[in-house]
Amino acid sequence: MKLSVVGIGPGGQDYILPLAQQVLADADIVIGYSYYFQFIQHLLKPSCVAVGKDLTEEEARAALAVNSCEPGKHVVVISSGDAGIYAMASLVYEYASKRPDKELDLQTVPGISAFIASAGKLGAPLGHDFCCISLSDLMTPWTTIEKRIFAAATGDFVTSLYNPRSKKRFWQLERFKEIFLAHRAPETPVAIIRQVTRPEEQITITTLQEFDTTLVDMFSLVMVGNSQTYQFKDFLVTPRGYLARKPQTGQEIQDESFRQIAEQLHRHDISAADQWAIIRCIHTTADFEYEDLYLSNKDAISRWHEYLTNGGTIVTDVTMVQSGITKEFINRYNVNVYCYLNDPETIPLAEKEGLTRSQAGMRIAIAKHPEALFVVGNAPTALFELCDQFPEFNPAGIIGTPVGFVNVVESKLKLQAMKQVPYVIIKGRKGGSNVAASIVNAAFTVNTLVS
Repeated sequence: MKLSVVGIGPGGQDYILPLAQQVLADADIVIGYSYYFQFIQHLLKPSCVAVGKDLTEEEARAALAVNSCEPGKHVVVISSGDAGIYAMASLVYEYASKRPDKELDLQTVPGISAFIASAGKLGAPLGHDFCCISLSDLMTPWTTIEKRIFAAATGDFVTSLYNPRSKKRFWQLERFKEIFLAHRAPETPVAIIRQVTRPEEQITITTLQEFDTTLVDMFSLVMVGNSQTYQFKDFLVTPRGYLARKPQTGQEIQDESFRQIAEQLHRHDISAADQWAIIRCIHTTADFEYEDLYLSNKDAISRWHEYLTNGGTIVTDVTMVQSGITKEFINRYNVNVYCYLNDPETIPLAEKEGLTRSQAGMRIAIAKHPEALFVVGNAPTALFELCDQFPEFNPAGIIGTPVGFVNVVESKLKLQAMKQVPYVIIKGRKGGSNVAASIVNAAFTVNTLVS
């Protein structure tokens, strides 16, 4: 007792696979939707019995096929496209599994599915990950279908729609479009492929925004591109990635990181220069909270760019800040960077005045470089010293990003109150030497990398 489930392709004679033709030629009984027999009748032997059923009688077809199996008989169930994709194979195998009394010789003969045929007509829309979704809620709850639509939209899959629209099921496709527009660009390419491979074939390429759902019927397949899909002549192309490979060099990786960070920023109350400094801080820490913690005044980043690229002077509270400033920038612009934490004068001064080493080092630096850019990334006492000494010196600015718990917040609030001084502050307890150095590096590069 042989039972075959055969995919007869999307309709065109050239799209019926040779293996399917061989199996059909051997069939004693063929069962299928009546409409499909026009595509395969010429392949059947004269003695073959053709049993046509209505479109909605899938279960009856499966049961009839299993029950019709007898020794020496070859029963074939036909499906359009591929028999295993939204077709008869699963139902036939389910019914066969419930009939252990029948020793069935089962096989599934694959066919060219409508979405594969459509992809061929469109050129190269399936170059990357893709999925198929049926919009028919006759056997699947709409709540489940909607979850799958959302997953496809947010997952950036090229998406093919089966059973997209009928006279009674017209709102589902509109809902699909609504969900996709919430997560995809309006210019995302959309193709409507009607009667693919058949004489009546018609292909319409549009965009998600302009997609007219009334052009779609049950003889149509809808294909929506992903974020990289584009139209080329009458084709759709979804890049595989060879011409847009992942970043590999250090510079490419850094630039891609900056791009991804910029896409996720939300503040609109800051300048492009400040945004660039925020990007550098987030790149260093992988912490997007720095966007909200960042505070500046007096167009500080742009002013410091001019100051530094004209050979300015930088003073840091600790050597870690000094080490984090890119050496290429220092050398290119002949910038001097000083840290007096370990200076021979620092310890005697600290002991004499009852200061911390960071505080003493900053006092020495103020005396030697009163017009420098002062960068505090670690010690709140150093920041307090700068605030206490002002206005006895005239700095190019102050970066205040000490990190920790004791006096950290207070030192930043004191700097924030000094409205006359250009500053950048990371509010709260966060910050650190790496963040302070990132802000300096942002000032060096702002005119070339902010767009």
